Amino acid sequence: MTPSGAPRALLWDVGNVIVRWDPRTLYAKIFKEPADLDRFLSHVGTLDWHAATDRGVTFADNIAALSAEHPDHAEHIAAWWDRWPEMFSGTVAETESVIEDLAARGVPQFGLTNMSSETWPGVKAMSPAFRHFRDTVVSAEERVIKPDPRIFEIVLARTGLAAGDLLFVDDSAANIAAAAAMGFHTHHFTDPAALRPAVERHGLL
Repeated sequence: MTPSGAPRALLWDVGNVIVRWDPRTLYAKIFKEPADLDRFLSHVGTLDWHAATDRGVTFADNIAALSAEHPDHAEHIAAWWDRWPEMFSGTVAETESVIEDLAARGVPQFGLTNMSSETWPGVKAMSPAFRHFRDTVVSAEERVIKPDPRIFEIVLARTGLAAGDLLFVDDSAANIAAAAAMGFHTHHFTDPAALRPAVERHGLL
């Protein structure tokens, strides 16, 4: 669906758009052999397994279930929560700069993140840029994750805006495709240096 008109607000993804998150950042410290690291993340501590917490399952319950399946990896699985902050490697300065400049211009900004409600407060504390968000839809609180269209409908209800009013920035091609199909303006975030020119092309800076 082609959006009608120009956007007047920003809808931001969080992970790997504003803050850098990658389980490998932690598990490279735990597994000394790259093959063991790859095997764990592809067959045990997978992103599909982790997605249950984005849907509202607690870390404790999710870890307990997986540990029962893989008792030989119980200690490694427990580290997913016990050492959760070590999965982060700072913020994306280019994104923070754009958020600050948009705020200075009075452009409304919102968040939409696939994230556990247990971890969102800590993530929000990682960057002062989050103070500019008028609202953030957190998947675990809604029990639905991107790219399900229902979570985008929740965004529209919460913001009171139409899809064509929003420029959605996300690093996932699947999420971008889902939003575009609903009439959002979109920017697929793959290169931090390309963000500002994209926001400028949409007339927001």
